[in-house]
Amino acid sequence: MRTFDYTLHTYRLRYARPVRWSDIVEEAAPFELLRLRDKDGAAGVAEITVKPTWCGVTARSLIASVEEVLMPRLAANDLSDPAAVRRILDQVPDNEAAKTLIDCACWDLHAARQGRSLRSLWNGAPRVELSGALTRAAPSVMAAEAVAMIARHGFRVLKIKGGQGIATDRAVIRAVRAAVGDTVTLYVDANGFYSADEAWAFVAAMAEEGAVIVEDPCALAPNRAFRRLQEQSPVPILVDFGSTSLRDAGLFLEQGARALSIKPGRFGLTQSRAMLDLALRENCQPVVGLMGESLLGTLAGLAFASAVPASVLPAELSWYLAMTEQVVTVMPPIVDGYIDLPEVAGLDQLVDWNAVRRFSLDA
Repeated sequence: MRTFDYTLHTYRLRYARPVRWSDIVEEAAPFELLRLRDKDGAAGVAEITVKPTWCGVTARSLIASVEEVLMPRLAANDLSDPAAVRRILDQVPDNEAAKTLIDCACWDLHAARQGRSLRSLWNGAPRVELSGALTRAAPSVMAAEAVAMIARHGFRVLKIKGGQGIATDRAVIRAVRAAVGDTVTLYVDANGFYSADEAWAFVAAMAEEGAVIVEDPCALAPNRAFRRLQEQSPVPILVDFGSTSLRDAGLFLEQGARALSIKPGRFGLTQSRAMLDLALRENCQPVVGLMGESLLGTLAGLAFASAVPASVLPAELSWYLAMTEQVVTVMPPIVDGYIDLPEVAGLDQLVDWNAVRRFSLDA
C-alpha cells in the first residue's frame, strides 16, 4: 500500500539570449519537477535539468524511469529516511537522473516533516558565496558580460567557459581580466573540448593567464594519464564530467585529484554528501558545481553548499540568473557575491504552481 503520492511536471524556461554550451545551443532550458506528498500532507519537491548529453535522459524517458522502474520499489515505504530511500533506489542499476530527482525530493520532504530548512538541519551557514559563469562568445562579449555581472551582483570569482581554441581562450581570459581588474579570481572550464594531447598546452596557457583552476581540459578518466596531467599542472585540475558516481570520485582521488566538482543536481543530495565527506578526508577541494538549474533547483543545491567548509572556489550556483522566467515566488538578491538562503521548511512552499503550468510543455 502506497504511503505517499507524487506528481511530475515538465516545463521550459527561457534564457535572456541563446546559450552556447560545449554540445548544444539552446534558447530555453528544459526541466522536470517532482512533488512528493505523504499521507499526513507534508510535501517535498525537486527539480532536475533534462538534457540527454548531460544526464542521459529526455523528459519522457525520465518520467518512465520514475513511474515504471523506481516508484514501484518505494510503494510500501514512508520515505522518512532519505538515505535509506537512496539505498533502495540503488538496488536498481543505472537510472541515475531519476534517482537524483527522487532523492532530492525526499530530502525536501524530510525538511518539511521536521519543520526546518535543510540548511538548519545540516548546520549550514545562512548565506553562501557564489561565482558567476560566462558562457562561450566573442572575447569582447564575454568581457562585457563579466563587467555587468560584477556591477549587478558583486561576484568576486568568475567561471569562464573555454573550448573555443587555445588562442581564443587566451584572448577571452585576457579581455575579461582587462575589463574586471586584478581583484576578481578567474578559472576556466573547457568541458572536455581538447584532446588528451592538447590538454597540457591548454592547462599551461590558462595558468599562465592567471586561471587558478582548470576544469575538464579534456575528457578525464581516473587513470595514469590523469595523474600525470595533475602532477605536471601548476594549478588544480577540477574533475567534473569524468566523475559520474561516488565510485568514480574515489578512483579520481586515488589518482591524486586536487579538486572535485560535486553537483547535487547530478548526483542527488545523499550521494553529494558522501562525495563531500570523501573529498575532505583526502584533502581534495570540493567545488559545488552548476547543473543548469533554475532557481528552484538552485535552492536545493544552496542548502548543500551552505554546509560545505570553505572551498578554493565559491559555489557555482548562480546560473539561474541567465533565465528570464522562474517557477518560484522568491528571488533572493545576490549582494557582494553572497546570497541569503530562504528559511523555509521545504521548498514546496516557494513553488509558483501557476508558473509551472504556464511554462509547461503540455500547456
